[in-house]
Amino acid sequence: MPSVLAIQHVAFEDLGLIEPILKERNWTIRYMDAATDDLRAVDPLQDDLLIILGGPIGVYEEADYPFLKDDITLVEARLKSDRPTMGICLGAQIMARALGANVYPGPAKEIGWAPLMLTDDGKQSSLRFLDANETPVLHWHGDTFDLPDGATQLASTELVPHQAFSWGESALGVQFHPEVTARGLERWFIGHTAEIAATPGVDVPQLRADTEKYGEALERQGRQWFGSWLDTVL
Repeated sequence: MPSVLAIQHVAFEDLGLIEPILKERNWTIRYMDAATDDLRAVDPLQDDLLIILGGPIGVYEEADYPFLKDDITLVEARLKSDRPTMGICLGAQIMARALGANVYPGPAKEIGWAPLMLTDDGKQSSLRFLDANETPVLHWHGDTFDLPDGATQLASTELVPHQAFSWGESALGVQFHPEVTARGLERWFIGHTAEIAATPGVDVPQLRADTEKYGEALERQGRQWFGSWLDTVL
C-alpha cells in the first residue's frame, strides 16, 4: 500500500479532510511530531507522500525551536529528489525556506475565511476547485514568504501575494488551510485562544459563524482539490 508521512507541529492541526480520502484509497498514514520525534532518523524518500502541517511558530525561530532545522533538512532532501510533497501553512513556509526563499512576518495576521485569487497557472491546477467562485478558504497565519526561485505562483489574497506555489513536478505549498473541517476547527478555537484574543477584529463567535457558513463548501471542494492533486503527482 502507498504510504504518507505527516509531520505535525501541534496536535490539533492534523490532516483533516485529507485523512479519509487517503484511507478510502488504502493508504498507510503515519504521523510524526516535529518537536518530540527524531526527524533526523527519517528516510526522506521512504514514503510515497510527505505532508508538512501547520503550527503557530515561525520558520526563522530555530534558536527557540531547534527541530525546525531538521524539518527544513528533511524537506530539502525530499524536494531535491522531486518526490511528492505538500506543505500547509507553516509547512509551505518550511518548503519556501528549504528552497532558499526568505520567510518573515507578514503585514498583518490573516485569520478567518476569505477567497483566493488564482493566477492563470492556478486556474489550470488542482486549486481550481478552491477558486473564489467555488468557496472561501480558511486563513490562519502571521508570516509569509518570498516566492522561491523556480517556483510557480498559483494564488494570492489582497493581503498576502504568495498564497500557493508549485515547484518541480510534484510539490505544492499552500499558505492557507484547505484541509480543515468544521468539527476539527473547534479544537483550533481552543488551541489558538491566545492568538485569537490578541488579534484585533477576530473572535471565536465570528470564526464559528463563518465556519458554519462556509465549512461545508470547503470540505466538499477540498476533497476535489486533494483528490485531483494526488492523481496528478502519483
